[in-house]
Amino acid sequence: MKPFPRSLLLLALILAAINLRPGITSLAPLIERIASELALNRSLISLTTALPVLCMGLLAPLAPRLAVRFGLERTIALCMGLITLALLLRLAGHFSLLLIGSAVLLGAGIAVAGPLLSGFIKRHFAGHMGSVVGWYSLSMAIGGAAGAVLTAPVTQWLRDDWAWGLGFWALPALLGLLLWLSLPNRRDMQESGSVPVGLPWGEPRAWLISGFFALQAGLFYALATWSVARYHEAGLSLLHSNSLFSVSMLAGLPGSFLMPWLAQHFFNRYRLLLACGLLSSLSLGMITFVPTFFPEVWAVTIGLGLGGSFALSLVLPLYEAGSPLAVSRWTSMMLFVGYSLACLTPMLTGLARDLAGHYQLPFMVLTVLALLMSGVAWALGKGRCD
Repeated sequence: MKPFPRSLLLLALILAAINLRPGITSLAPLIERIASELALNRSLISLTTALPVLCMGLLAPLAPRLAVRFGLERTIALCMGLITLALLLRLAGHFSLLLIGSAVLLGAGIAVAGPLLSGFIKRHFAGHMGSVVGWYSLSMAIGGAAGAVLTAPVTQWLRDDWAWGLGFWALPALLGLLLWLSLPNRRDMQESGSVPVGLPWGEPRAWLISGFFALQAGLFYALATWSVARYHEAGLSLLHSNSLFSVSMLAGLPGSFLMPWLAQHFFNRYRLLLACGLLSSLSLGMITFVPTFFPEVWAVTIGLGLGGSFALSLVLPLYEAGSPLAVSRWTSMMLFVGYSLACLTPMLTGLARDLAGHYQLPFMVLTVLALLMSGVAWALGKGRCD
């Protein structure tokens, strides 16, 4: 088979990564408005974030099997198609069942794409994993930040209809789909004969990696859903609250790119994990107890902490497993355990807000979870020099 240009392979990876986050983060600036217009309580509207995350966990184990059967590149193209369809359905989002149903399709596409993109990196960029994972995680952060920052102005531009603002993100997804359909497809049949397709349940380190991922993902999706509401409740204007969320998403960009590169070149990924966990804990503590005290500072630091934590968690399976399919297995377990647990945090945060009558209590719990994440990072690095 004629080699495919490496630059186009990297572009395909970047486009896929960009489209893994906007379907979720685009809801945050509009969630209170959507809940009000559709007469949904906070627990129910949080399903638009919780269901994709749940699907991303429950369906992740299917990824290696689908890659063996249909080929890595073609399966990722199918995932891009599902994401595009889900976002197009949001054009009819004024029907609450369609809005929630789009969340399920979105989660299914992201669930299978995530592990396979890690395998794609291992296959095509084995000698440059740190820098390529940096581009991968940076692209995801850009997609997430774009969804958070641009959805409100796009909605105003499109007749101030939030359904059109949400559906707008089908355009970059469609572009990604077209590029992935043009890639040559390879099947892992030979590799699958020597490497098991099941998940590494018997590996203690796989459980630690999965636990760390669950905590950082849970914190990210809880903040993506409720941080704007937390700032607004504390007395900041809605415009200021939205801008702080946008700042935190943008602040995650440098960490998303630099952390994997630093991990590869200086062999200190576990110390970096711990530093990101502690920074996230401090930032969440400030947002919980004194949200109006230099809020821009803590918006930046929480973005750096969680952005770096996510980027480093993507690197870990690449160093623990030796082949593309094995990397997909480790990543599938990480996503399965991680997202299955993480999906609870935005929903439980909304429920706790309804029960307590304020956001401080659920954000106190989120701060404790950040401290626990730091403990898991310390356990992963204990006795390791890399």
